[in-house]
Amino acid sequence: MLITDIKRVIDQVSREKGIDPEILINTLKEAIISAARKKIGPRADIEVHYDGKTGDVEVFHFKEVVEEVEFPDSELTLEQGYEYDPECEIGDSLGIRIDTEEFGRIAAQSAKQVIIQKMREAERNAVYENFIHKKGKIINGIVQRFDRGSIIINLGQAEAVLRPREQMPKENYKRGDRIRAYVMDVLEESKGAQIILSRTHPEFLMELFKTEVPEVAEGIVKLQGAARVPGVRAKIAVSSTDSDVDPVGACVGMKGNRVQNIVQELRGEKIDIVQWSPDIARFVCNALSPAEISRVIIDEDNRSMEVIVNDEYLSIAIGKGGQNVSLACEITGWHLEVTSEEDYSREVKQGYDSLMRLDNVGLPMAETLFKAGYASLLDIVETSPEELAAVMGISEEVAKDTIAQADLRLMEEEQEAARAALEEKQQKAEQEAVEDPMQKNDVDAMDDKDANP
Repeated sequence: MLITDIKRVIDQVSREKGIDPEILINTLKEAIISAARKKIGPRADIEVHYDGKTGDVEVFHFKEVVEEVEFPDSELTLEQGYEYDPECEIGDSLGIRIDTEEFGRIAAQSAKQVIIQKMREAERNAVYENFIHKKGKIINGIVQRFDRGSIIINLGQAEAVLRPREQMPKENYKRGDRIRAYVMDVLEESKGAQIILSRTHPEFLMELFKTEVPEVAEGIVKLQGAARVPGVRAKIAVSSTDSDVDPVGACVGMKGNRVQNIVQELRGEKIDIVQWSPDIARFVCNALSPAEISRVIIDEDNRSMEVIVNDEYLSIAIGKGGQNVSLACEITGWHLEVTSEEDYSREVKQGYDSLMRLDNVGLPMAETLFKAGYASLLDIVETSPEELAAVMGISEEVAKDTIAQADLRLMEEEQEAARAALEEKQQKAEQEAVEDPMQKNDVDAMDDKDANP
């Protein structure tokens, strides 16, 4: 035989590498056929038979019986055929059993190389097929080694990589530690399947809820989306298909045990479970919890929303480093601008005062313009005469004059703002000069420069 105890080898490789035995057997047959043709000739018709019970391999060289041989590697004469089958006739195909040892050392080496190559290909394909269906799922592994910041994880039949950007901050592992991660991708490459893992992906959080919350696994509670600042804070939106089931309560669990298990897995990452709503304004209010929202102003065209909160809730709505509003933006898919009641009232007053600088705009018209989305002179300048005429109930000619006047008033406001900024700068410099006489010359020079530009 070409390979001693071939059955044991096939069984061992199949078991250790997870390769279908049929693939290995076919690989063996191809290798033997390749080696036989190198020895006999490229046209040789070779068949290989493998006995799955005993592991015996038989090789047959088929030749056609002809009157005159033109291709010796695939034909033989009737006289030669009688040596193998005394009853053969012209046109018959005779299977001549051959010994694999006749292939010689070079042919055997070639067969070995084909087997190794095919085995590697089969192993790569087996790894890819075994793991591609696990993409988007959580998988367990053991830390095997470290490579330039990446963690190489042993999954049993294959290795996976957890790159630095997919690792949780402040997490430290050592060789032999068990680790859970999200299968972000399975790439089929020339060197073999590459399995990419992540512990920072928002889907990792969602998959953890699927494992911890039975109602999610059963489809009663639906996960509508998630957003994370890995290791710090996360938000996950949930809804229920059953009116009797509270989706937030189901995810929290009795005494918070379900969500607490997930928090522990994520090393203390704070998780806000948000009630999803088809009403975007309500959903945004839920997403900014625990801040209480006073009102929202929606801009459907730009998918943006101005959110007004009571002054005492402003810092809560924004969150540390802007995390709360940033996560709310990500989970809702809307751009959110959070403003306090005081700032909003100031902006409204400034907008009204600005609009009322126009000759044909009094308080009632200012309110009409404000409700139509014209909150400043800039909004008037950027609109068209047709749109402004429709809102104000005036002719297009008058609307054109109003827009021109708004442009002029806007320039005046900018000049006033520039003068105010300059005066403030000079006052600050003068105050500093009083405190430090050495700076007085600089203040005098500033005054001369402003007087003689």
